[in-house]
Amino acid sequence: MTKPGVPSRVSDARFYVLAVVVGLGTGILGTWFHLIADYLLMLHRDTALHLGPVTGAVAGALSSCVMVVLAVFLVRRFAPEAGGSGVQEIEGAMEDLRPLHWRRVLPVKFFGGLLSISSGLVVGREGPTIHMGSSIAAALAEWAKPGKTERKGLLAAGAAAGLAAAFNAPLAAVLFVIEETRKQFPYTFRTYMGVAIAAGFSTLMTQEIAGVGPDLAIMSMSVAPKHLIGFVVLGAVLGVFGVIFNRLLLWTLDAVRVLGERTNPYLFPAVWGLAIGGLLVLYPEAATGGESLILFLVKQHWTVLGLFLLVFLRLGSTMASYATGAPGGIFAPILTLATSTGLALGAAASVVFPGVEGLPVAFAIAAMGGLFTSTIRAPMVGIVLVLELTGSFDLLLAVFVTCIVSNIVAESLGGRPIYEQLLERTLRLAGQPVPEPGESHMPVELGWQEGAKRAETDRNRSDTPG
Repeated sequence: MTKPGVPSRVSDARFYVLAVVVGLGTGILGTWFHLIADYLLMLHRDTALHLGPVTGAVAGALSSCVMVVLAVFLVRRFAPEAGGSGVQEIEGAMEDLRPLHWRRVLPVKFFGGLLSISSGLVVGREGPTIHMGSSIAAALAEWAKPGKTERKGLLAAGAAAGLAAAFNAPLAAVLFVIEETRKQFPYTFRTYMGVAIAAGFSTLMTQEIAGVGPDLAIMSMSVAPKHLIGFVVLGAVLGVFGVIFNRLLLWTLDAVRVLGERTNPYLFPAVWGLAIGGLLVLYPEAATGGESLILFLVKQHWTVLGLFLLVFLRLGSTMASYATGAPGGIFAPILTLATSTGLALGAAASVVFPGVEGLPVAFAIAAMGGLFTSTIRAPMVGIVLVLELTGSFDLLLAVFVTCIVSNIVAESLGGRPIYEQLLERTLRLAGQPVPEPGESHMPVELGWQEGAKRAETDRNRSDTPG
């Protein structure tokens, strides 16, 4: 702990070194987490399929049930804050509303995340990697004892490194901190550069271990300006869909919580574990986080009816999977749900614009950004993330139009960022005061210059690093 009037002991150079370590550590851990989870999921599914349709479905259901219940047990017994995505926990920690117990979060998020993802639950790897990245940062901060501003900057750097490792998307990771955590991030030159450094080194490790190139490389064709009206309509539809998605997710969480209080907290995870294990064998398109499914969807010929059925099924499986309380994110399920929606609407748009090659695929790619934007409410992140993920830079304007329209529609309907609402829910359940929507105690709301002055003052005060 620094004494009053004594500047932080962390110089610029030392802070940047800490950011490098955060990036390297998160990149290595996050990438191996991804590879192990993919291997275990493939092993689980292939083993069940090898047993035949009926026996395999039963075996898959039972094994998934055990994995989901065990993942939920780890969360409930050792680290309740490790359930779900974890992004809201990081935002709460950066706003001094939630503690970050890295010693228990790291192992529970890692092993619980492996269990939930490999069970077939419709959850993503990005939530665990973001939470683990910030936990690595918290561990370093405990050792280095920086001031409050630098500590929060390191937490943000860990979150960015986690997202970069999950999707091999460093630019989107930096923008995620700037746009998604704009109310919590202590915006100074030092902290901003720390975020960029951590995201860069995390991506370096990801590419060194897993290879270079977009995670979801999709061949696409550019869209003529006269066809952009179709993406305006797409953005409007996704703006409405995103608001519905957020409200349905919160309703499902509350309903499952009430069910658990009235019966047993492991009842719903067990039942849904059985269901998702059966789906993993009998109808795998409705199970798993769906990253590999995105590539499968855009390469297959689907009927419009089949796509809308898939949208309905994946919407329900996403809600149920997240509501179990097992570790797992919602980015990947949102992207897969958007791909299905975009392909369906793109097929319909092909009737309006006959002869336009590749329109359903273009709609699918743009839809990923549009639904992400209306749920997370971070349009620039949505645009850049989709382009980095798919490598479809020819669709920049189409994705841009979709995301901007989606954001405007979601705002006009009273939609709010899902992580902001999840944090408020967590605070209410913990009996803590809930800030008014939009309220912030961070200097970024004061503007760049005043915020920098306030952050500098904060750095020179007596800070409690832990």
